[in-house]
Amino acid sequence: MGIKNRLKIMSFLQYFIWGSWLVTLGSYMINTLHFNGASVGIVYSTKGLAAVLMPSLIGIVADKWVRANRVYTLCHLVCAVALFYAASINEPSLMFWVMLMNAMTFMPTIALSNTISYSCLEKAGLDTVSHFPPIRVFGTIGFIVAMWTISLLGLELSNMQLYIASGASLLLAVYSLTLPSIPTANKKQNQTWVSMLGLDAFVLFKKPRMAVFFLFAMLLGAVLQITNTFGSPFLHDFALNPEFKDSFVVKYPSILLSVSQMSEVLFILTIPFFLKRFGIKTVMLLSMVAWCLRFGLFAYGDPSPVGFVLLLMSMIVYGCAFDFFNISGSVFVEQEVSSDIRASAQGLFMTMVNGVGAYVGAILSGKAVDYFSVDGVKDWHTIWLVFTAYAVLLAVVFFFTFQYKHQPEKLAQTSIAH
Repeated sequence: MGIKNRLKIMSFLQYFIWGSWLVTLGSYMINTLHFNGASVGIVYSTKGLAAVLMPSLIGIVADKWVRANRVYTLCHLVCAVALFYAASINEPSLMFWVMLMNAMTFMPTIALSNTISYSCLEKAGLDTVSHFPPIRVFGTIGFIVAMWTISLLGLELSNMQLYIASGASLLLAVYSLTLPSIPTANKKQNQTWVSMLGLDAFVLFKKPRMAVFFLFAMLLGAVLQITNTFGSPFLHDFALNPEFKDSFVVKYPSILLSVSQMSEVLFILTIPFFLKRFGIKTVMLLSMVAWCLRFGLFAYGDPSPVGFVLLLMSMIVYGCAFDFFNISGSVFVEQEVSSDIRASAQGLFMTMVNGVGAYVGAILSGKAVDYFSVDGVKDWHTIWLVFTAYAVLLAVVFFFTFQYKHQPEKLAQTSIAH
């Protein structure tokens, strides 16, 4: 089997695990375990807490001491155990600690899967800008398949979603043993203490352009966390309206949400064109505009015929919102750093997006949902408009602060060099 197909299988399983629970666990905790919004936000914040440190730390280990594919295997073994145990928990504080353990080992695997892909493509003499997005798209397909599986089996409000995720994590741990070995960086003479500790990637913050890029990656990470945490509970709440309780939106919210991932598939494939033609600044601005539309359409959507169209449009623009900052950002970082700090740099990007950003987004969005709730009934219209305003503000500030001149010929040369 060719290396691209092997990497596609890895990507599929990587995101199948996440898709099994990420968008439905909130509904399970609210409707089945009866956690409040703040408790759900705290549990989802584990992803951010873990990603503040672990992707960078594990990236350093993979760069300096232990081969990335072996670290990847160990992480998924721990994830399998944590998810299996989480399925038996019904108390918020214990759920927090167990999901934190899962997050501490799962979040680094996202960056590691990118690192493994980039390294294997480089070794095969393939351009990462052109060949990585079609591989990563299979991760999105895995996410969609997982969501449909959970929804069609009627497991959105069941702990079985965690058992399925656990089994998939164990499978990926075994499969990853068959992947090509990824070498650690060659040790150089007269290394500085920064290099010896593997902190080279943090030097990127000395570059104003990269510092601003990572700052906005963090702020967009907060936006992503909001929709991951409360998208499904929002759709489930339409059941409170007798007019909508038997609607498709209420019965199969994960299938509707999976349209977001289907949209991702299409937008991922456009990334090489947009990055090469317009550059990272325009691509990220498009992402921010799409986030504005995502939340604004949520604010006015409902299961009625017209409202359903608005919900569907919200799912479609999500593909642009997510891909044009998450996937494009990863490719941009890959183009800006040397192979010696590849894993560390990808880990740093993951830390900013799914670490600091996700933690802040989980905590503040949980508080916002509770603030705009009365006797347990949530004012979703106002909640989504508040989040829309936040995305608009990000776009305006980013436009004036991120200094970037697109040079297509330089990108092409860098791609060949990689």
